[in-house]
Amino acid sequence: MRVDLLTDPIAGLDEALSVVDAFDAVLVAGLLRPQKVAGLIELADAVAGSPLATRVAEAAEKTAAGAAGEEHFVSLAAARIAVFGSVHDAVLARLVEATGRPLGEDYAGQAAGTEPPNVLVAARSWLSDLARAGWQGIDHDLISASAQVISALLAEPSLRRPAVLLDGFAAELAASCPGAALERIPARRWGDLWSRGMLLTLPGAAATPSIGTVTGRLLPLGVDLLEHATAAQAQVHAVFEPEDGTAPRLVRANVTAPKPDTIVGAGIWQLLRPHLSLLTAISEGRSMDLAGMPVTAEGDLLWRDDHARLGEPADAFSTARVALPRAVTSPVAPLDRHPARLAVPVFLEGYGIEGDEDALTFTFGGNRLSVETDRIPAAGPLTPKAVAGSSACIGLIRWDGGFRLQPLAVETTVRKKTTAVHAGAWAGGTTDKAGVKAEKAATDAAAVLRERAGRLLRK
Repeated sequence: MRVDLLTDPIAGLDEALSVVDAFDAVLVAGLLRPQKVAGLIELADAVAGSPLATRVAEAAEKTAAGAAGEEHFVSLAAARIAVFGSVHDAVLARLVEATGRPLGEDYAGQAAGTEPPNVLVAARSWLSDLARAGWQGIDHDLISASAQVISALLAEPSLRRPAVLLDGFAAELAASCPGAALERIPARRWGDLWSRGMLLTLPGAAATPSIGTVTGRLLPLGVDLLEHATAAQAQVHAVFEPEDGTAPRLVRANVTAPKPDTIVGAGIWQLLRPHLSLLTAISEGRSMDLAGMPVTAEGDLLWRDDHARLGEPADAFSTARVALPRAVTSPVAPLDRHPARLAVPVFLEGYGIEGDEDALTFTFGGNRLSVETDRIPAAGPLTPKAVAGSSACIGLIRWDGGFRLQPLAVETTVRKKTTAVHAGAWAGGTTDKAGVKAEKAATDAAAVLRERAGRLLRK
C-alpha cells in the first residue's frame, strides 16, 4: 500500500469540482431565469471534447436565455454526471495505483425491460419544475405535486430504483420548505439527486446489471453498518476465491431491513440476521462456501442462503495479508460513477498514530491519512480508543475532498497479547457482556412494539 500516492494531488480534480460547484450555484437560484450563467458556460466547456458537446452547448445557451425545455435539462444533468464520473475515475485510478491491485474489465449492463413511458415523463416533468424553481424557490405545493408520480413509480417493480430515489428526495425537500428561508442549502447533494433522477427517468437508463453466478470460497474482511431512523443496512466486504482457480476478486453482500427508531446499536443485528447467514460466519470468524451464488458485474452478491454454507475458520487479518493484495477490483456501472460511492478495502500496518480519539491520523513516514472514527458503528466492540491503540487495520478508503480511512477491524494489544477487534463482531450474536446487554434492551423494545401493534390491529 503506497500511502504517499494518496497525499499527492490529482491533476484536474479541483478544476472538475469547481465546474460542478458553479453549475450547482445556478441550480440554487433556478434555471427559469438564471442569473449566474457562468456556471452553464463552464459546464458546457468541461464536456466540449466529448460526445455530449453539441447537446450541452445548446442546452446551456437555451437555459441562459430562459427558453430551455426538459430535453435541455436532461443534457445538463448528463453533463454534470459525466464530470463527476471523471472525478470518480481519477480517484479510482489513484487508488488502484496505490493498492497495486488490478481493476476488472469494463462494465457491461443488460437492456432494461419495457418501462411505462408516461410515468417516466411525469417524473421528468416534476424534476424539471424543480430545476426551474431552484432550491431557493421550493415550496410545499411544488413538492407535493410529486406524490402521485412517486406512487405510480413505486407500483412498477422495474422502476423501483428511480421511485426510491425520488421518494427520498421529495421527503428531504419537503422537510426543507420553504427554500427561501433556508440558511444553508446542500447544493451538491441536491444537485447529485436531481441529476441522477433526471437520467433515471430516461427509458433504459436504469439498465439491469449483468448477472452471473460464482462457486468457490468467500473470505469476509469486515462489515460496514449504515443506520437510518427507519432503516439499517449491513454491507459485508469480502474476497472471493473462485473454485476454478482464477484470480480472486473483491465482492460485497448487502442486507437492508426497515427498523423503528427505538431500536439502535447492537439491536439492529436482530433485524438483519434472518436475511443474511453471512453475518453468523463473520461473528464466528469463518469462511463460506458458495455454489452458484448470483453476482452482478459490479461484484455485488445477490445473497441466497440456499447457495451458501459455513466453511472453515478464516481469520480476516490473514485474508487481508495474503488474499487481498491479489484481489481484482470490480468495475463500476456508468451511472454509479461518483466518488461518494468509493469504498475500497485496504490493509495497513506499521503506521504511527497522531491526534486524539475524535481526530485520529495514521502516519507513514511523512505521509498522513485521516481516520474517520465517527463512522465506527455503536453496534460492535470496535471503538475509537481501540483504533488509537492499534498496530494493524483493515478498513475502507473513501474520498470526500481527500482520501480517508474508515476502520472495519484492528489488531491491538490487550494484556500483552495481540487481539483482533471487529466492528461486526456482534453481527451473528455475541457472549460479550456489553453486546448481550444491548441486545436484551433491543429485544425488550421490539416486544413492546409488537404488543402495541397487536393492540392496534385488534381495535
